[in-house]
Amino acid sequence: MPRESRTARPVSLSPLTPPDWLVRSLKPQSAPIPWAAVARASVAMALPLAVGILAGKPTYGALASMGALSGVIGDTADAYRMRIFNIAVPQLFGAIGVTLGSLVFGHGWVAVGAVTFVALVSGMMSTIGAVASVSGLLLLLNCVVGAGLPMPGEWWLAPALMTGGGLLVLALALLAWPLRSGVPERSAVAASYRLVAALLDAAGTDAYGDARTAVTASLNQSYDLVLARRTRDHGRNPELVRLVAQLNALIPIVEAAPAADQAARHACVRLPPEVPDAVRALADAVERGATAHATVSAPATRAAARIPEPQDHAARALDHAVLHAAETLADPDPLGVIAADDRLGRPAALRVRARRAARNVILSSTSWRYGLRLALCIGVAQALVSLVEVPRSYWVALTVTFVLKPDFGSVFSRAVLRALGTAAGLVVAAAVLAEVPHGWWDVPVMMLLAPLIPALTTRGYGYQTAAITPVILLLSDILNHQGLGLVVPRLVDSLIGCGITLVAGYLLWPESWGTRIGDRLADAVADTARYVECAFGTDGEPAERARMRRGLYRDLSVIRSEFQRALTEPPPTGTRAAAWWPLVVAVERILDATTAARVRIRHGAKPPTPEEVAEVARELEGLADRLRKSVILEKGHANFTDNSKESVLEPLRQEVGAARAVASPKGR
Repeated sequence: MPRESRTARPVSLSPLTPPDWLVRSLKPQSAPIPWAAVARASVAMALPLAVGILAGKPTYGALASMGALSGVIGDTADAYRMRIFNIAVPQLFGAIGVTLGSLVFGHGWVAVGAVTFVALVSGMMSTIGAVASVSGLLLLLNCVVGAGLPMPGEWWLAPALMTGGGLLVLALALLAWPLRSGVPERSAVAASYRLVAALLDAAGTDAYGDARTAVTASLNQSYDLVLARRTRDHGRNPELVRLVAQLNALIPIVEAAPAADQAARHACVRLPPEVPDAVRALADAVERGATAHATVSAPATRAAARIPEPQDHAARALDHAVLHAAETLADPDPLGVIAADDRLGRPAALRVRARRAARNVILSSTSWRYGLRLALCIGVAQALVSLVEVPRSYWVALTVTFVLKPDFGSVFSRAVLRALGTAAGLVVAAAVLAEVPHGWWDVPVMMLLAPLIPALTTRGYGYQTAAITPVILLLSDILNHQGLGLVVPRLVDSLIGCGITLVAGYLLWPESWGTRIGDRLADAVADTARYVECAFGTDGEPAERARMRRGLYRDLSVIRSEFQRALTEPPPTGTRAAAWWPLVVAVERILDATTAARVRIRHGAKPPTPEEVAEVARELEGLADRLRKSVILEKGHANFTDNSKESVLEPLRQEVGAARAVASPKGR
């Protein structure tokens, strides 16, 4: 009888229970509010309106505020030099976009063709990287706006005003640069040290996996911040060179952490608390900066000296790594340190990287596939509003652009969240348009609405949409004075845009999930096989192994993010992603086990034979091949001829066997 009641309850409630993918999509993300960006958004978007009203040209102020909106969206970097790239470069492409759109405004099918071509270019640009993605977004968005709205004044006025609004955000973002130069970079490196200390605390516990993921994300951010500046300042700015040396000195500690985790799990040998405490002391020294260096690094050196005598391979590796990091912080000559141990290399010059990125985009099937996908959806949207009378039709294409962005999450869930977020934003917009008269009242209203954009962007896509919608509608109403007449058409346009995206950008590309995630995971497994060969071979150099390992962890971090996005899609994509998720974790554990074995060998363990290494690499290649050919995973088996429990590769073989045994649940 109890069994019947347990089975009946879900059946009666299931029609009222939202699906898991929707619950995951609507759940707000946990992230701190960027208060400085909130303040900049309030000033940067309200000030142009005030100036425009004061000059008797409120439409000019609205255009400048639209440009400031794009700057607010791109105002996400911590380092000041990166803010220049994140805000200024996209503004240039936004100016090009609105100019092209204005030139084809009112030209019917010529405008359709031009905007569709811009969508192709924008989509291909978006696959290059973060700055190129935002630049491609603004190129297309402003082109759509220019092609759908009549711009006041000469052809150059609208792009100049919109660019000026974006540059105002940049100017506000750079105000503190003279006083805080280098502080964001030091804080990022210090945060990496603290997260590594937390990783060592978690060794041997179930929290180790999450701690390792946090370390990977932090190292990615730190290297991106420091190396972005180092491209121009390499060898000339001692502070930047020292930060690179400090990051490089952290890598041996990270490499030794998997060995400590294995020792804690299998041999019940826990790390003494003095080890993570010493790493935290190093973090404090990093954050205090390079001035008076011997003074600030002395506490860190003393903390490292208090570490107890190591008793096993893992403890010896950590002891050496922590002492090396302390010596690096105490070295008065950062140029000598970086010359001796430049483990991740110097990035290529900007022109070289730009030329390489352009060549890769032109030759990449992925960039063409996404570009054509975006162009198809934009072409359908523009053609539809050309054939059917839709007032202010640019909103349909804007919706398509926002929903189909590749780095904003799942296409399906974004379409749903866009509709829900727009509906929520329209409620606020309706109240504003109905109760607030145009004029000086627009300024305080904008000062209240604009800060919600950076504040809610960190919570998720739907929340960002809800914050942006009333801001855009208020600026649009200043330009065309439709009042409440804007509200219902904007909801209809959003639903049309979401529908076009779901059909032309989602349902017509059923292979997109497998191409985006399955092939990437297979490539990561194949790269892991090559890393195994390099880690235990005689030809691999320490710097090469370090670069391969960091690259693999970065790739797996991206794959983990892609899987988490796929989990927000409905079946079968979401269920398939959930079925494959254990394999992502298994590959991360394989990489950890490889690094741990290498650390043990470096500190006295017997090296494996070439035959043992070849077997592990062969099993990983077989797993990669299976991933490329499979939609539903079937349970596999690893065949190792040498199963010696004394081998340094035994933990690695166990992890490879666990990965090969991952299978999709029945019915999936």
